[in-house]
Amino acid sequence: MKDKGNWRPTRSLCTGLLGMLLPLTMSSTAQTPLRWNPPPENTAGAARHPSPTQPQAYRANLADRRVLPLAQGFDVAAFENAANALTVGERVPGLAMAIVQNGRVLSARGYGVTDVSAPQQIDAHTVFRLASLSKAFAGTMTGLLVNDGSLRWDSKVHDYVPSFQLSDPGATQRVTVADLLSHRVGLHDHNAFDKDIEANAEYYNVARKLADAPLDCMPGQCYAYQNVAFSLIGDVVFAATGSFYDQAVDRRIFKPLGMNDASIGLSGIESSARWARPHIRSRNGWASLMPKPTYYRLPPAAGVNASASDMAQWLIAQTGHRPDVLPAPLLATLHAPLVRTPGEMRAGWRRERIESASYALGWRVFDYAGHQVVFHAGAVQGYRGLIALVPERDLGIAILWNSTSGLPTGLLPTMLDRAIGLPAQQWLDTPIGNDLLMADSTDGSDKDDSGAASDKAKAAPK
Repeated sequence: MKDKGNWRPTRSLCTGLLGMLLPLTMSSTAQTPLRWNPPPENTAGAARHPSPTQPQAYRANLADRRVLPLAQGFDVAAFENAANALTVGERVPGLAMAIVQNGRVLSARGYGVTDVSAPQQIDAHTVFRLASLSKAFAGTMTGLLVNDGSLRWDSKVHDYVPSFQLSDPGATQRVTVADLLSHRVGLHDHNAFDKDIEANAEYYNVARKLADAPLDCMPGQCYAYQNVAFSLIGDVVFAATGSFYDQAVDRRIFKPLGMNDASIGLSGIESSARWARPHIRSRNGWASLMPKPTYYRLPPAAGVNASASDMAQWLIAQTGHRPDVLPAPLLATLHAPLVRTPGEMRAGWRRERIESASYALGWRVFDYAGHQVVFHAGAVQGYRGLIALVPERDLGIAILWNSTSGLPTGLLPTMLDRAIGLPAQQWLDTPIGNDLLMADSTDGSDKDDSGAASDKAKAAPK
């Protein structure tokens, strides 16, 4: 995806809006389950194991899951060395990484520099732009309001945002909060009107164009990834709470979780004590820029800024170890697949490892060689990031970097393979990556309960 910005109505306008909207919001408060009835599909050649990305009943308690130990080859120090190696010779200017397991922080560190022109060392509290990793915060914020009784997952967006219109009046009336968060609005085009945002248009002017956008299906029936439409959830949050989206997220997520470096918006990152500048390629190597305000205009889709320290706390919460803030039934709902997204299986490590893919509520869900991985990626000019949860190993990983380079991408599948015990692949193009490949210690680590090597390990791509 790409990113956004921060529109703030005046306080007097807010008061007027609340007066009009509150009567509408009172009609839908109880939490309701989400349902998805997928179209029939050809099952020929289906995987032998039940796919972890198929629609499923929500778990009542994350504690009910069976947690396996990390496989023998999972070496945090080696991964830290690999991250550091990526910054040597400015292969990438800077990078931050957080790894948590079983509710403990195994690593939260920075590598490289904030700015090649005026270098400062990146550390655990250096702030990066999260781009589309922000979407999980929007889903979580909404879920907290559902828990409060302020919203329902099937609340109609038009009831909270009367100006919202699609090209079909019937479709307008059907779009729910869950449809926004799972990209099931029904729009024909992926990333509809992102070009307008990139051209520096204001969010509310662009959102009105949704009334003219072609539809592929009725809401809830098909998937098309969105940033502008997704960000309508910020308006819903405001109508339901009377708080601006950034204030609500700060109060309900950042502060309770101890995400002390986190913020939303361009002013948030620029006021950070230390933050990583974005970089693009130039004739002379990397060139640093000032962050663009464009996608910051879409705070729910791409507005969050955070450090490795922040991401460690976010991962701990998303893996179920902060039930005081994010209760287990809510997390199970947020991570439950709702709509298939086969386009996510076409490139790079995803093509090699992912057998099926779906979207949940601000999260992707992958069948990673037979193992569920809850995932998201983010990219905006000069910043990239990846986040993954492996429920069966109670593992969370976040990687952030301040350049357009794709090199750090290989860190994630390297760590996932090691955590699960899959045969090593050379995903990472560094000397440390070669060392990791040669140090393959998966023999005997990917066994089923009988002690025999699993079919999945035998069939893993080479």
